[in-house]
Amino acid sequence: MSDTPLKAVTLTLVRYKKGDQIGHFLAWVSLIPVFISLGGFLTHFLFRRELHGMFFAFGLLISQVINGIIKTFVQQARPETCVLLDMCDSHGWPSSHSQYMFFFAVYFTLLTLEGIGLLEIKNKWAVTFLPWSIAFLTMFSRVYLGYHTVSQVFAGAILGILLGAGWFWVVTNVIQEYFPMIEESMFGRMFYVKDTSHIRNVLKFEYDNARAARKNMAAKAD
Repeated sequence: MSDTPLKAVTLTLVRYKKGDQIGHFLAWVSLIPVFISLGGFLTHFLFRRELHGMFFAFGLLISQVINGIIKTFVQQARPETCVLLDMCDSHGWPSSHSQYMFFFAVYFTLLTLEGIGLLEIKNKWAVTFLPWSIAFLTMFSRVYLGYHTVSQVFAGAILGILLGAGWFWVVTNVIQEYFPMIEESMFGRMFYVKDTSHIRNVLKFEYDNARAARKNMAAKAD
């Protein structure tokens, strides 16, 4: 048998101290970026295919690429606990988890305040409380579990906020102008890509149109 050391896939591998219930909870919190990416945006593309959602996901991807470039350039070590976590061969500044969640929180907040989404929301600030709470919990979890120092998670948070706000400005002031062209393109027609940002209550709009189509079909059948 080869003596080559084994390496784990760290995408869903989060370690915590045995018997530490807080650590167990925070380990799951630390996995939220994975759930958002695979469960959220992948599902969104399969079933919704909204351009704003797609560019939201694309912005998060760009943010993570930038994070990797910065880590490679700065090469700041993780805290000493990296030995127990088997993470000493990777760099810690800035925290990619923290950057991801704060990018998500600020972008989601700006989308909500602009009224872009599936529902017409009256208390918009209350809705944005959840992503910000999760962002701060994720930041805390990375320090508590020993994956990052305080400065590393704060650096990730600041970078995530700046990139999230900057990307939102680019999408709404530059890219959104081309949404109709994307909808009418071969790609848009093939994958049924659409922009519904001009519809205040998308779910109600779809519900009303689905009912109207059913009634029209029933009328034609009579």
